[in-house]
Amino acid sequence: MMKKGTKRIMGIMAAILLSGTLAGCGNASSSNKGNEAGKTIKIGVNMELSGSAAAYGNTQKQGIQLAVDQINQKGGIKVDGKKKKVQLVVRDNKTNSSEATSVAAKLVNNDKVVAVVGPATTNAGTAAIPNMTKAAVPQVSPSATDPNYTLDKDGKVQPYVFRACYQNNFQGKTGASFTENNLHAKRAVILADKSSDYGTGLTEAFKKNYKGKVVMTQYFQEGDKDFNAALTQLKSKKFDAIYVPGYYSEIGLIIKQARQMGIKQPIVGTDGMADPKLAQIAGNKNANNVYYTTPFSAKTATDDTQVQSFMTAFKNKFHTTAPTFSALSYDSVYMIKQAIEKENSTNSVKIATGLAHLKNFNGVTGKTTIDKEHNPQKPIAVEQLTDGKVTKAYAIK
Repeated sequence: MMKKGTKRIMGIMAAILLSGTLAGCGNASSSNKGNEAGKTIKIGVNMELSGSAAAYGNTQKQGIQLAVDQINQKGGIKVDGKKKKVQLVVRDNKTNSSEATSVAAKLVNNDKVVAVVGPATTNAGTAAIPNMTKAAVPQVSPSATDPNYTLDKDGKVQPYVFRACYQNNFQGKTGASFTENNLHAKRAVILADKSSDYGTGLTEAFKKNYKGKVVMTQYFQEGDKDFNAALTQLKSKKFDAIYVPGYYSEIGLIIKQARQMGIKQPIVGTDGMADPKLAQIAGNKNANNVYYTTPFSAKTATDDTQVQSFMTAFKNKFHTTAPTFSALSYDSVYMIKQAIEKENSTNSVKIATGLAHLKNFNGVTGKTTIDKEHNPQKPIAVEQLTDGKVTKAYAIK
């Protein structure tokens, strides 16, 4: 039988050994946080492929597919001296926030993806964040523009949330500057979408930065079809330009009805208009003297071989000209690729670290650096429509 002193010492030693074992387990658990790629690198797509934002989601899916096809044709993404091919896992969130939440859970828990591209909209993207954060898997939205998208309610950066597009406040500021300096409009009226943070946020940014006078502001809701009453009120005012922050589905009708009413002043909008369907809805003859801010314009990059190569490859594959949102989603995939190669790891936590430290990424939408709030610092342009076609683009410094 051991003496009491010996028993006490042995007990202490056992406790120390046990705590060390538990600590080792804890460290192992921490290092194993997140998802890890297997034979292929699984990248998820949480996208609006049906519902009201389906046009954006499907063009983004095309950009994603083109990027992955190109990467795989070259052997894949290089990790530890070997190349692994990318496997896309595509799920439709139906332009529904609760569905986006469910899709995020399936992608990270069932499909075991190591990164996600999407969602396209801020609302769906925000709904997906808790499941992405819990699984420690990064998501890169090509087009969620709300300034608070990458931040939590306390203003702290979301560690697994990134975007490839600029924020609404930057876009609204650019729209205001272009309206004032390029169009020389001293008086503006606003007709804005009030059913989303997108429309209201852009309106606020425009008003804050426009040095001319906003003589009237009117609002509409997503799904509205008849804008004649609002346009009639605006027409009664003296103004030099109309600012219309919203999406092509409504803005196309606004352009059509404004021109049919005899309103000829410039119509200035946002990247929600950057889709060929805008002119289809408005009618080519009405889509004149129309301008919108955009993160991508082939017109401003005629001497950029990377952009021209992308445009050619997109047209060859999909038999149409690449829209803005396809370019953004294309870049989103290559941002993930660069993050993997920089960290030399397919662990999702490491990929998030790589994205957070992305600098001078050479994308088709411009040279991009991710800032401390996970927003891209990149160029912006304004495109001009004449007879429904992009005839000119302005590179904004």
